[in-house]
Amino acid sequence: MKVLIMTLGTRGDVQPFVALGRGLLAAGHEVVLTAPHRFAGFVAGHGVPFAGVDDGPMRLMDDPANAGTVIEGGIRARLRQARTMPSMFTQVLQDCWTVASQGAGAGADVVVHNGQILAGQHVAEALGVPAVLALPIPLYVPTRQFPWPGVTFPGWLPAIAHRATYLGMTAPAVMFGRVVDRWREHALGLPRRRGRHDPLRGPDNGPTPVLHAFSPAVLPPPPDWPDSVTTTGYWVLPASGDGLPDRVEDFLAAGDPPVFVGFGSMSGRDPRRSTAEVLEAARRTGTRLVIGTGWGGLSDSTPGDDVLVVDEVDYQRLFPRVAAVVHHGGAGTSGAAFAAGRPQVVCPFAVDQPFWARLAQQRGVAPTPVPQRHLTASRLATAITTVTGDPDMARTAEQLGRSVRAENGVSVAVAALERITSAYQPT
Repeated sequence: MKVLIMTLGTRGDVQPFVALGRGLLAAGHEVVLTAPHRFAGFVAGHGVPFAGVDDGPMRLMDDPANAGTVIEGGIRARLRQARTMPSMFTQVLQDCWTVASQGAGAGADVVVHNGQILAGQHVAEALGVPAVLALPIPLYVPTRQFPWPGVTFPGWLPAIAHRATYLGMTAPAVMFGRVVDRWREHALGLPRRRGRHDPLRGPDNGPTPVLHAFSPAVLPPPPDWPDSVTTTGYWVLPASGDGLPDRVEDFLAAGDPPVFVGFGSMSGRDPRRSTAEVLEAARRTGTRLVIGTGWGGLSDSTPGDDVLVVDEVDYQRLFPRVAAVVHHGGAGTSGAAFAAGRPQVVCPFAVDQPFWARLAQQRGVAPTPVPQRHLTASRLATAITTVTGDPDMARTAEQLGRSVRAENGVSVAVAALERITSAYQPT
């Protein structure tokens, strides 16, 4: 079969699909991964055929100051985004159809998409092939077990109200509906139909298959999820064959296991302040640090013999060798920390990150989260002292890590896609 994968977002929204693409190729299938142009080198570097689309709203993240406002802004920032974001998708949508109809993705038997790219189910409908919603966050499928992970809800919210919170996923239809409808009509030749903006519903109004790319050991599937949902396990890229850089190996060998601190693609409004708080927390606790600067992340102005700054590093190789992982709660970084079997301190910004932060605490591998807006040296020092001095938490983290590492999420996903494609009956 030929699989067209479509994703939009930060690196954490792309990397799992690179792992899936590699798994599909290894199983003898054709693959094309469509993502913003900025990821061309990363995707192709892992041997997965790539077809780029316009960067669209990702440009908002290029300016660190603007990115901080996007991530942490209040109601005024959200209203500005609502006015400007739809026009940013016009070229993205056009590029998606060009890839699928006459580009590298032409002739696809199935479209796998993450929802954020907006085009996935519409492209599949125009091609007459199944659409599969796939993502490392349980954003779309309602459950009574927990509220929608897209925002933080108060802890007193009753379980009976949890399913209603998933109405938050109707926001894209409201914000982008006109842009998508014009594109459907003029580019795809598709009529308006009920439920066209709901990625959980196919053209026949039947349920769309969903693949959740996270570990069932970390988040067991709720009993009220339908049979159309498969929780596969994490989609993990194989560890790089070159090992860790020499300077990282030298630093690890020079003393006690360090604490890793990295906030991924998130920079917040003041990364230099965040860096200063992290360094002061390390000084107070006598902790050695490996700081990952990420895409925007922490400032790299971090002098000191007990601090090593890295830009990109293989988490699979590094995390098992650190004392703890301090991170922002992104789905990918959380998964790597769970798999490594290390205790965590989660400092979430927004969106789904508080969800993973709470989950890490509930699983007994992290203390109370330290939200970025409340990040201080004192609070972080207390959290680091807790995770590096609690043997029960360390044991729990290692036990959970063994369960996660025993899974093979990519293989489960490949088998599911084979079943979905072979059983599909176009309407």
